[in-house]
Amino acid sequence: MKYLKSFICLMAVVLMFSWAAVGGAEEILIGFTGPLSGPAAEYGQDCVNGIEMAVKDINAAGGIKVKGASYLFKLEKLDDRVDPTLAVNNARRFRSNGAVAIFSPVFNCIAPLMKINEENGNEFLLMGYTSTPKATQLGNKLAVLIPPPFTIYNSSFADMAWQQGWRKAAMLVTLGAYGDENRAFFKTYWEKLGGTITIDKPANYYTETDFSSQLAAVLATKPDVMFIGGPSAPTALVVEQARTMGFKGGFIFIDQARADYAASILKNNKLLENTISVAAVDSIPFSSSVAFNKRYSSTHKRISNMEAIQNYMAMRALARAIVASGAVNNIAAIRASFPKAFPMLGDQFPTEAHGITSDGRMEIFPYVQMVKDGKPTRPAVYAWWPKTQQEFNQVKKITKSTSHLIWKKAE
Repeated sequence: MKYLKSFICLMAVVLMFSWAAVGGAEEILIGFTGPLSGPAAEYGQDCVNGIEMAVKDINAAGGIKVKGASYLFKLEKLDDRVDPTLAVNNARRFRSNGAVAIFSPVFNCIAPLMKINEENGNEFLLMGYTSTPKATQLGNKLAVLIPPPFTIYNSSFADMAWQQGWRKAAMLVTLGAYGDENRAFFKTYWEKLGGTITIDKPANYYTETDFSSQLAAVLATKPDVMFIGGPSAPTALVVEQARTMGFKGGFIFIDQARADYAASILKNNKLLENTISVAAVDSIPFSSSVAFNKRYSSTHKRISNMEAIQNYMAMRALARAIVASGAVNNIAAIRASFPKAFPMLGDQFPTEAHGITSDGRMEIFPYVQMVKDGKPTRPAVYAWWPKTQQEFNQVKKITKSTSHLIWKKAE
């Protein structure tokens, strides 16, 4: 009986400590609403994979401490299939469960989320993965926009194309608001350089697999280069079909499409010769990107990409901002503390973020490269946010980039 009593007391102590370690742990809920099924599922999955990797890294290091209390992060994810109504419903569900921040990777859903995230008593931090400039123009005070604006990409793509001697460009870009904005900006910038747009022939990259009719119209105008793109997989089909139909000129991918992903589908880099696009992540010039890319590929059995890396950076920045705010539930204080999360440099992170702009966009480097002789060139790295030479010099002083930085203001 004596030993039985001792055993019961010991088990009670063990259960008490187990409850304290697990049941009593403080958690901060983070939500993700995005396409996890349908045509854009791979894009959405890459975004959430990056967030999930960041959460695991933070928690594995012991979580965060706010005013002496320890917290771990919990990520919940829901599919919205790029349906704005579903996205709003998902966000309300997350918020009712106490979510501090909600990630969303499609502007068509981000815009309606911006109409509800500032509601009095139901505030949440909106972490938007969209490059469209319209997202910052909406003036949401509780939003953080993650990637660089597509205007810096498109102008850099156009400059690089111009240097190749190309003067006639045709456009075959995806339909929808994002594609419309891309085409309008590229046309204006290309004509500003002195070039000609031979034709604007949009297509639905989410439903079509045969682009031969659009390509026939495009090729009839004899362009030097085609500005194309939507998701990477159908963009690869456009490249393949264009080459089959005899096109020997260059390609410019919009920032959503990835040349390295297209190469993994096409299995023939010659088809991508003279393609200008966002740089492959395995060429990013930071020591920490190599380890991240290997870990991502090993974990998810797919190549790493900007969606994963930049969402990873955003989650890590969010954790830093919460610590700096000193309050896990004060949404306004967390958003106001975001500048204190930076800089995040390439000796510790897979890319670099140097701050956040006054209108809420993270200051992350964009990278641009070209396929030449079947191989990607060394990426050009752009600092687009400095307003003065002094600010740019400060970025050059602290960056861990092994590539030369180019100062280019976003248009």
